[in-house]
Amino acid sequence: MDALILSCSTGGGHNAAGTAVKQELEKRGHHVVMMDPYELVSHKLAIGVGRVYVKMVQRMPKVFGFVYSLGSLVRHVPGMSPVYYANIVVAKKLRTYLAEHPFDVIIMPHLYPAELITYLKKSGEKLPLTIFVATDYVCIPFTEETDCDYYVVPGEEQVNNFVKRGISKERILPFGIPVSPAFDEVTDQTKARAELGLEQDTRYILLTGGSIGAGNIEKTIRILLFLFHKEAMRGKVIVVCGNNERLYERLNRRYGAQLILLQKTNQMATYMRACDLFISKPGGLSSTEAAVTMVPYIQITPIPGCETHNMRYFSQSGMSIAVRHPVLELISAVKKLCCADRSEQMLEKQQRGIPRNARGRLCDWIETQCS
Repeated sequence: MDALILSCSTGGGHNAAGTAVKQELEKRGHHVVMMDPYELVSHKLAIGVGRVYVKMVQRMPKVFGFVYSLGSLVRHVPGMSPVYYANIVVAKKLRTYLAEHPFDVIIMPHLYPAELITYLKKSGEKLPLTIFVATDYVCIPFTEETDCDYYVVPGEEQVNNFVKRGISKERILPFGIPVSPAFDEVTDQTKARAELGLEQDTRYILLTGGSIGAGNIEKTIRILLFLFHKEAMRGKVIVVCGNNERLYERLNRRYGAQLILLQKTNQMATYMRACDLFISKPGGLSSTEAAVTMVPYIQITPIPGCETHNMRYFSQSGMSIAVRHPVLELISAVKKLCCADRSEQMLEKQQRGIPRNARGRLCDWIETQCS
């Protein structure tokens, strides 16, 4: 089987989900190409699309929230959205690529490629099996105007949300959000700490702002260091800055050895298992990874829009604690999850609430459809 995965670098979650599916299909002996469709126009365009998103989220999250809200309003206007029309040039390039490179299935963990596929279908192109993979716990604006054959959603509880937005139930597959095979491994905390060279008798808190290092990371660090000092707690904060080099350099200058400071890491699953607590903005992928790993989880500073929905879903389901005002709420949330009974209750709800092996279920289904 030949599979094409189309994703874009507007946040790391889309690419992470696509890579997880790619790894699973390749393990099964299939040929997989994963690409950013904007590369078909130019590398500069592909980089630019991701860079605009990242800078807006890092420096102007409220502006991004306004744009998201605007999209929610525009989705009620008859006709296709500006997102659809903006992608027509890229869709024409994709048409040429697909004519030269035939595939059995196209998998899209991002809205933009789904818009490209929709244009091609409206133009009468004959396409292979097309699958959209949602990476947030809500139907994001304009998903309903796309025309993929099937839509993979995070779970049964999200099916009605997608149906209400106009996706027929027969086309919805509640398999879950695919995560890397690294999160399948069963490794206890002692072994994970030994692998990372961490001390066994120290309380570790893992803090990240996702792949782009967004969110109020510095304020959160100050509160956590204050808590360690106030409670005379032997603790350390591990901070993963992702692609945010400015954040990494600033934290390194300001805190130095007070933190364990990382830029990118390919050992995120191991760090989650090694830590006593995970604190992050509520991205769809990072939230799913936390639940699959079963780590006590605090969600902070959501990017306005889909991450607000992610935070609400996880916290209302008992799979996380939502902290909307770090100064007022974070210390209380950390203390709650230091209680074994409270953290065990959360882990049980994570285990029941999030589909395991979404990656495998999706690939099993694809193989039956393309056999």
